[in-house]
Amino acid sequence: MSIEVPLRDRLRAALPAAMKARDRVAVAALRSALAAIDNAEAVAAPAVRGLAIEQTPVGVGAAETPRRVLTQAEVEEIVRTEVAEREAAARDYDRAGRPEHAERLRAEAAVLSGHLHIEIPPGSRSSPTPTG
Repeated sequence: MSIEVPLRDRLRAALPAAMKARDRVAVAALRSALAAIDNAEAVAAPAVRGLAIEQTPVGVGAAETPRRVLTQAEVEEIVRTEVAEREAAARDYDRAGRPEHAERLRAEAAVLSGHLHIEIPPGSRSSPTPTG
């Protein structure tokens, strides 16, 4: 039996390691994916209109709204979309005669793909690191 570490946690754990290794490709891919996940959790603040000034919420957290809670499947879908977008953009760069940009995007896609469906054996404390 093995314990599956949530994808978001794997991405977050890999970011400091990539930064320490000065792996710019991995850092860019991980930051972008984590930002996409954070953006998907954001919800529009409810419009508060027509309240008299004395009824307007004030103070710390008055304008805060609860964030959406994404399922593991939704997080995986966001990362898969990030991978697909990079692969599509890489094809476009190839057609435009910019193979260096295409290769960088493919490397970013490989970093993100490496974090999908990784299981950690019980008792293991080390976090997975990207292989690309």
